[in-house]
Amino acid sequence: MAFAILDTDVYIEHWERGLFQETLENLRRAYIIRHSAVVLSELRRGARTREAQRLIAELYELATLRWEPSAADWWEAGRLVRIIGDQQDWDVNKRREFQNDALIALTARHHGATIVTANRSDFELLRAQLGFALFLAR
Repeated sequence: MAFAILDTDVYIEHWERGLFQETLENLRRAYIIRHSAVVLSELRRGARTREAQRLIAELYELATLRWEPSAADWWEAGRLVRIIGDQQDWDVNKRREFQNDALIALTARHHGATIVTANRSDFELLRAQLGFALFLAR
C-alpha cells in the first residue's frame, strides 16, 4: 500500500470547516497515512484554543510514527527556498513560510509518499523541482 502525508491546511480545513470528509475517507482506503513532524509542529503553533490544543495533543499521541526531515533535507530546503523565492520575487516572510512546505515535500519524497494538500500553488512549485506525488484535496 502507498503512503500519504496530510498537509497542515487539510487538517485545519477539516477540523474548522468540516471540509474534505469524503476525500479523507477515500484516502484512508487508498493510503497509509503518515504524520510529518513539520505538520504537527505547524498545527501546535497555530492551536489557540484549549479545544484545538487538546485535539493536536491527541493527534500527536496517536501519531507514534512521525516522519521528520533529515539534516540533508534542511540543507536542500534552503536551496529550494532561495531558488523558488528568487523566481517568484518573494519577501522574507513568504520564504520563511515556504521553508516548511519544502521540508514536508522533501520528507515525502524521501519516503515515496504522496502529499495531500489544498495549497496547490506552493506544492506545484516544489513538485516541479522535486518530482513527488501530489493529491489536491477538494
